[in-house]
Amino acid sequence: MNTRFVTKENLQHGDYPWCHVELMCNPETVGAGKLLLVRATMPAGEAHNFHKHPAREEIIYVIEGQAEQWVGEQKRLLKPGEMAHIPANLPHATFNPGPGTLVFLAILSPVEAPGEFTVDVFNEEPWRTLRPPLPYAETEMKRTS
Repeated sequence: MNTRFVTKENLQHGDYPWCHVELMCNPETVGAGKLLLVRATMPAGEAHNFHKHPAREEIIYVIEGQAEQWVGEQKRLLKPGEMAHIPANLPHATFNPGPGTLVFLAILSPVEAPGEFTVDVFNEEPWRTLRPPLPYAETEMKRTS
């Protein structure tokens, strides 16, 4: 596609077990090599359990609802207009304590980097004791166009 503008007509969608994502900025949509931006919609009671991005920094910016955001062993309840910065390779997790839908932006950089994009650590200590993981099937993202 490679355009400079992303609208609802050319927006790419995908689904994870814990949320729906809209790919706003990535190599396929705008040709970005250093930025990845997704808008995530997470239903109440869902979570992206503890994981890390070995070679990428991330920002979580809340648009709607509230996020129980973990960065390492620190936790904050983020509301609209608030954000968290996650350094590369630091375990983190996002939980939606509800009752409404959580909508947030996830901004990662660089988008192109060696190694795995995401490494799950939710079954490792101290993460599984700090906040027990919520069950979800481990699947790859499905693009729905």
